[in-house]
Amino acid sequence: MSFFDDEPDEPTRVTRPARPRRASTAATAGAPPADVARRRQFVLFAGLAIIIIFIILLARGCAGTRHKNALKDYNRDVTSIVQDSDRNVSRQLFDILEKGGSTQDVSAAVNQVRVVAEDDAKRARGLSAPSDVSSAQTNLELVMNLRQSGVTAIGNQLAKALSTSPTATTAIQRVAGEMQSFLASDVVYSQRVRPLLRQALDDNGLGDQTVVASKFLPSIGWLDPNQVGDKLNPNADTSSPNSTGDIKPGTHGHGLVSTAAGGVTLQPSGVNRVEAKAPLTVNVTYANQGENDESNVKVTVKVTSSGSKTIESTKTINQTKAGTQGTVPIQLSSVPPKGTSSTMTVRIAPVRGEQKTDNNGSSYTILFN
Repeated sequence: MSFFDDEPDEPTRVTRPARPRRASTAATAGAPPADVARRRQFVLFAGLAIIIIFIILLARGCAGTRHKNALKDYNRDVTSIVQDSDRNVSRQLFDILEKGGSTQDVSAAVNQVRVVAEDDAKRARGLSAPSDVSSAQTNLELVMNLRQSGVTAIGNQLAKALSTSPTATTAIQRVAGEMQSFLASDVVYSQRVRPLLRQALDDNGLGDQTVVASKFLPSIGWLDPNQVGDKLNPNADTSSPNSTGDIKPGTHGHGLVSTAAGGVTLQPSGVNRVEAKAPLTVNVTYANQGENDESNVKVTVKVTSSGSKTIESTKTINQTKAGTQGTVPIQLSSVPPKGTSSTMTVRIAPVRGEQKTDNNGSSYTILFN
């Protein structure tokens, strides 16, 4: 026996096959295919792009709305200023000049109008104008400045224009000259401000907005010194001097021959009965008693009565011939109430070089039936 026979046999080792390594969970799930990933990225970027575009469009829409609202506000402000200028400056000013009155009253009234004109010009300068109406804004300021300066200059001339001094003629001519400022303001507004503002509104889809019109000067007659003189101071001589600037030699002047109202020849003494029917035509017969032809001769008819407003009208005769007579019809737009006793005054304004003026007019007592 072998020495090792008593040793027990060692157990036989069995070699087991190696287990395959388990894949990780992620590896088990598997990564998405490349085309799927690209699609997901495209969807993400497309979504972001849509959001960005939406934000841009929203911002532009808000900006566009703000701009439109700014244009509407500007148009409303322009309307307010222009309407105030037409109603509270132009209308008031020319009502004052039409009605006349004492120098103090007229000057004070025009001074109040000047304050309003200055305020309108200040408001115009203070407007916040969008960029596309900047040219309209510049011209609007010019319009208001022209109106303000015109009213101020007229107010400065009124005391002289209403006086009986020789300076009245020059002052009246200057008042008529200042009317050019008002005419210029109307032209600038109608040809520049209004069209430019209209274009800006239309370009921004605001065609439904109304751009207000404006007319400051009532009529071109106010550009004529003779007509201005008729309104302010009928007795002032606004006729143009001859070519040398001197008074022509020889006598000058007129005399009142007769007056007829409503077909009734009026008598200086006693009571004249005239039908209370408007309009009333007053025919004034005059005579050129001088040795010179005269131009721009003013004839004024004025009716005054207790409790009623003064009724007045003036007419200018273009030319009278030396040594001849003529008749000028003057129409009164209204008459005093029936049963009213009134005084009618007729006067022919003195011309340059006229020395004798006591026969230039007459007064009549009238009872309107």
